Amino acid sequence: MRVLAIAMQVPDSRAVIRVLDDGSGVDPAGLKFVCSPFDEFAVEQAVQIREGGWEVEEIIAFTAGDKGAAGALRTALAMGADRGIHLVGDDLPLHDEVAMARLIAAAIRQADAQPDLVLCGRKTIDNDSGELGPALAEFLGLPHVGGVTGLELDDTAGRARIRRRTDDGEVVLEGDLPMLLTCDKGLVEPRYPALPMIMKAKKKPVDTIDASTLADQSEPSTTFVCLQAPSERPPCRVLGGTPEEMARELVGLLRKEAKVL
Repeated sequence: MRVLAIAMQVPDSRAVIRVLDDGSGVDPAGLKFVCSPFDEFAVEQAVQIREGGWEVEEIIAFTAGDKGAAGALRTALAMGADRGIHLVGDDLPLHDEVAMARLIAAAIRQADAQPDLVLCGRKTIDNDSGELGPALAEFLGLPHVGGVTGLELDDTAGRARIRRRTDDGEVVLEGDLPMLLTCDKGLVEPRYPALPMIMKAKKKPVDTIDASTLADQSEPSTTFVCLQAPSERPPCRVLGGTPEEMARELVGLLRKEAKVL
């Protein structure tokens, strides 16, 4: 069985994000980028499949972006992936996940890396979008289950038993491989690679694919206009006094200033 895990790069959630003056994107100066946390669930699940005794021919980590995105790939390799594929290009439609899914599918076909199981995060934490996984499944012609919180594989029968959360509880599904799953919080707990694994990751092979060489060069479905930082929130006001006094003052503020009552 061949497993492919998507490992996309995103800004560190603890970093201070600044928008460029012209609105063309995020100011990368001094900004730390990391592997998307939800994609780390996907990589960890791929590694645990092998550690669970299933016959895994190879685990491929895939990323897309500029040279800096190789950092997310190295994280996946240090966690246990065997090799990496890096889709690079100057004008990748990173803000359009459907267009990116089309390019990723074309890159997978070009690299002859058609997997039996594709794992990716339920969403990315930079634009909070969850389109990539379902769109990639469509372009690869694979069935898809989203928001997976539990996975059991029957290696001999080539089937998977999947659990996912819904508003009404939990759903259990079964299906034949190949398929694509998007991984949610609670599926696994990503490991922190030890130093020896980090050093070994530097020697693992990474294939680079130039986006301009892909057969599929369809125009993005959306056009990026600009990026804007949210407006600053007014400072908080701390109320004092007894509970009754604070309640009266709060109701007065809601009526006169907020005008919501």
